[in-house]
Amino acid sequence: MDDKKEKIIRSAIEVFKEKGIEKAKVSEIVKGAGIAQGTFYLYFSSKLAVMPSIAEKMVEKTMEAIEREIKEETPFDQKLEQIIELVFEITKEYKEIMALIYAGLASSDYLAQWETIYQPYYKWMSNFLENAKLEGEIREDIDPKHTAELIIGLIESVAEQSYLYDNQETSIIKRKKEEVFSFIKHGLKK
Repeated sequence: MDDKKEKIIRSAIEVFKEKGIEKAKVSEIVKGAGIAQGTFYLYFSSKLAVMPSIAEKMVEKTMEAIEREIKEETPFDQKLEQIIELVFEITKEYKEIMALIYAGLASSDYLAQWETIYQPYYKWMSNFLENAKLEGEIREDIDPKHTAELIIGLIESVAEQSYLYDNQETSIIKRKKEEVFSFIKHGLKK
């Protein structure tokens, strides 16, 4: 990614966190990025146009964590638990940014880009399910592509409920992770 674009994205994250999306100004974003205001408009048409790039960064972080933490030889059930744990940890660590992404995308025309941004994540999960299906670890009637989207949506939704909306106790969050794992596992198994 272009260095200036990267600086704009990082600055936008900080300005949005500090001021909120509505009150943030492009002039504050460019000041934080150390670039001229005209340069901002070479990359983005408005402050809300930065949102898909911020969402893309978060998907990249998730994919990096999955590739770093989940080993090929790990059994299916353990991989599934690790995926759930990673998504919860990333949501906890970046909860302010996640909240910004949802608020920014929902208040703009960029929500349609969500599926494109998520393609690498969906593809990884789909391959994970396809391999489990070939190994006989999950039901043969599972459609890996659609099921991947459902699983990712479920895990992220529960993680977001835990950290973005309620900021629940550790014991409740632990129980929710266990329930998500159990639900997915039983839904996939023969």
